[in-house]
Amino acid sequence: MEFLETLYREFTGFFGFEGLIKIIQSGDYSVLLTKDGFFTAIRPVIPVLLVIEIIRGLIEKNFDFRHYRISLLTYIFNRVVSRFISIAAVTFCIGVFEPISLLKTSMTWYWFIYGYIVWELAHFVYHYYGHKVRLFWCLHSTHHAPEGMNLSVAHAHFFLEGPYADVIRTSICIFLGVTPPMLFLIMAIDGTWGTIIHVGENLMKDGRMGFFNRIILTPSHHRVHHARNPVYMDTNFCNLLNIWDRAFGTLQPELKEVKIEYGITRPMKSGDFMDAYFGEFIALGKDVYRAPGLKNKLLYIVMPPGWSHTGDHKTANVVKREYLQHDQSAAVEG
Repeated sequence: MEFLETLYREFTGFFGFEGLIKIIQSGDYSVLLTKDGFFTAIRPVIPVLLVIEIIRGLIEKNFDFRHYRISLLTYIFNRVVSRFISIAAVTFCIGVFEPISLLKTSMTWYWFIYGYIVWELAHFVYHYYGHKVRLFWCLHSTHHAPEGMNLSVAHAHFFLEGPYADVIRTSICIFLGVTPPMLFLIMAIDGTWGTIIHVGENLMKDGRMGFFNRIILTPSHHRVHHARNPVYMDTNFCNLLNIWDRAFGTLQPELKEVKIEYGITRPMKSGDFMDAYFGEFIALGKDVYRAPGLKNKLLYIVMPPGWSHTGDHKTANVVKREYLQHDQSAAVEG
């Protein structure tokens, strides 16, 4: 009986039905007019879309469980190991940085715009270094390991990536004056959009979203971000507003002539949870062990993925530069 109750709680928790059930039981629907009530109402949308995405894939006979296995097992593992760590990290950072924040804001529309721009900067910083520092890439690579794009990928994260991300994002936002209530509201909005942009082709064939592709980060942009194609590597780090990708030159639209190949560049076992979850740590450990001298061992930890003490670098920048040079040479010869 206890097992069935636990299963029921996990089911309603995943789909976000708990809040709606409580509202229905209370009979007080006026709560839906509040911010918390609104997010309670829309929370089940993403899980339901995920189910529709899977069903449509089954109907069209292009469903591949390998594209969901890593995300599903990661979600289950993280539910057991790390559900409270991120909350503690955010609370700690607020306590440290709020007393020394550079300015004080309030919950007004103009400060909200400021807060969202600051949040996107903080998200860009966390996300950029998640690709540019080998140790941080070990935390982030699980999210890039799935070989397809679908809504379940939004749940594929190493259990320590959330705390790492929240420490950086919360610290920057609070230090630059974003108040905790505003931060939590922005997190709710950005988290919802951050899930939506993982929508797969079974639900949205063309993720460009027409005019919106010019002003925000669309599912198309995020599909590019998850691609291992050289021309697409290490681009589109923002989440909703593309302002910082534009500012730092990392904005990359989807090219019709370059079909997206999902996954990471390291050879890995297809759909293998253990390899997706721990594979990059194992690879880093081997590089550190084999590296001569303490300096090189430390450099493997902090330098970008693909860096080598031999000078034979295979970083994203090097791979992309060689690809573009080859592409240009081929065009000249043609």
